[in-house]
Amino acid sequence: MAFINERMAKKRECISIHIGQAGVQMGNACWELYCLEHGIQPDGHMPTDETSTRRDDSFGTFFSESDTGKHVPRAVFVDLEPTVVDEVRTGTYRQLFHPEQLITGKEDAANNYARGHYTIGKEIVDLTLDRIRRLAEQCRGLQGFLIFHSFGGGTGSGFSSLLMERLSVEYPKKSKLTFSIYPAPQVSTAVVEPYNAILYTHPTLEHCEVAFIVDNQAIYELCRRNLSIERPTYTNLNRLIGQIVSSITASLRFDGALNVDLTEFQTNLVPYPRIHFPLATYAPVLSVDKAGHERSTVADITASCFEPNHQMVNCDPRRGKYMAVCMLYRGDVVPKDVNYAIAMIKKQKHVQFVEWCPTGFKVGINYQPPTVVPGGDLARTERAVCCLCNTTAIVEAWARIDHKFDLMYSKRAFVHWFVGEGMEEGEFSEAREDLAALELDYREVQEDTVQTEDDEY
Repeated sequence: MAFINERMAKKRECISIHIGQAGVQMGNACWELYCLEHGIQPDGHMPTDETSTRRDDSFGTFFSESDTGKHVPRAVFVDLEPTVVDEVRTGTYRQLFHPEQLITGKEDAANNYARGHYTIGKEIVDLTLDRIRRLAEQCRGLQGFLIFHSFGGGTGSGFSSLLMERLSVEYPKKSKLTFSIYPAPQVSTAVVEPYNAILYTHPTLEHCEVAFIVDNQAIYELCRRNLSIERPTYTNLNRLIGQIVSSITASLRFDGALNVDLTEFQTNLVPYPRIHFPLATYAPVLSVDKAGHERSTVADITASCFEPNHQMVNCDPRRGKYMAVCMLYRGDVVPKDVNYAIAMIKKQKHVQFVEWCPTGFKVGINYQPPTVVPGGDLARTERAVCCLCNTTAIVEAWARIDHKFDLMYSKRAFVHWFVGEGMEEGEFSEAREDLAALELDYREVQEDTVQTEDDEY
């Protein structure tokens, strides 16, 4: 009996919140992968022969079990218009989700932060919080919230910031980790993306503990180069993001030599509260055709995480300095190999750490090998690594979006659409000042290290 209580005490549930088109589509890819990892069928049932003790409690992080033995995702899908969520309601996994957890409004946010935050979003936020509250009450040891959204969309930016402000009030002690689609340098889905991104970032700097950012263009390139997909679709991109999310949460679900808790990410990756935007990288990204011809030793996959063309945001890590790196290994990996691989990385010229962080590496090792979607693009591998690194190089991405914002805002272009929804024009300049301060924070971290180097000579 003591053993059962211990297992129950170890329950560490996460509630996933998928917001807007990007969030919902990422959700589709993630839940498809979780079901495969835990042997759960699209209707929520687990075949009897698969119900081993190990699997039995591993699903508890993401799924709750109903009286009929059905596994229900701890997830809420929210969009201000029904089209994308309707695809979930009628898709392969329609029987998996509780109908009340799929929330839609009738009117779109129209790529307008103000509509998502002030007008249309306000009408749906209480209902959403009520559904989240019900899920939270079912949890024994709620770890925190995983929030999926895009910076550039109206719902993804406006409604996400509104919901996160409310979550901070209701659950002040719980972690909020976001998986955010960041505006890509050349490809854009909306002209007003820079406005939405900066208006979202300003209020949520205070309300989010860690934000893992990826951009579509960088993942497009990765799919084309490594997976030989001529024209990657959003499904291709989202399945790659799904692998990252799965790796981050694998240690809450499966056994391993070094397990990592959600709160450990914050402690190890966030040196200052505002500097909480780690880059996420995954390796190996191998197509089925190439898999048989390439090595994927621990040292190889570790090294590829530090190559610029493997990054999931368009920035060059060689131009910045690392503050902290979290390496999450899965599958056939032993600590000895990891120690060797990290020692090799530390010797490389282009991997530079800030002077005030001598250790730099946090490691997680999980024995569950990565699962791949049957008929998908990724080849099945014995081991994989997800690398989360907080680097000053990300300032490139912030500078890029700030510059685009300035070009539009100097002419007050498109501002009337936001003001017309009850937003004050002052919010634009206030948000922009905050982002300028964030850029400065990053540059100071980098320059501090330069000064200490100068002092030594």
